[in-house]
Amino acid sequence: QVKLVESGGGSVQAGGSLRLSCAASGYTYRWCCMGWFRQAPGKERERVADIITDSGRTGYADSVKGRFTISQDNAKNTVYLQMNSLNPEDTAMYYCAAAPWYGGDCPRVQGYNYWGQGTQVTVSS
Repeated sequence: QVKLVESGGGSVQAGGSLRLSCAASGYTYRWCCMGWFRQAPGKERERVADIITDSGRTGYADSVKGRFTISQDNAKNTVYLQMNSLNPEDTAMYYCAAAPWYGGDCPRVQGYNYWGQGTQVTVSS
């Protein structure tokens, strides 16, 4: 059974940092895309960052480039999202997701098969 467990969310002031973790189990981690997504109240779920676990190639939404970094620890089947220079617009529920990778870029939201339960990030001004 596939399981994704996020941790690391919390409340910070603007300008602060948080690191999210996503531990994956029951999945062929080696050849897949692992993505971080977020959803604020009343808004659609949006892609934040993704990583191809085989090559380590990463991708980011324009809104987080230069502030967020996605990384992985293959030995632990864990993906991280380091978030720096947080601002109130980053407030959302953050989700980790996994999808098979068939080459090219990682899929967008609809292409992910498995999702974690989410972890809340709240940034105050």
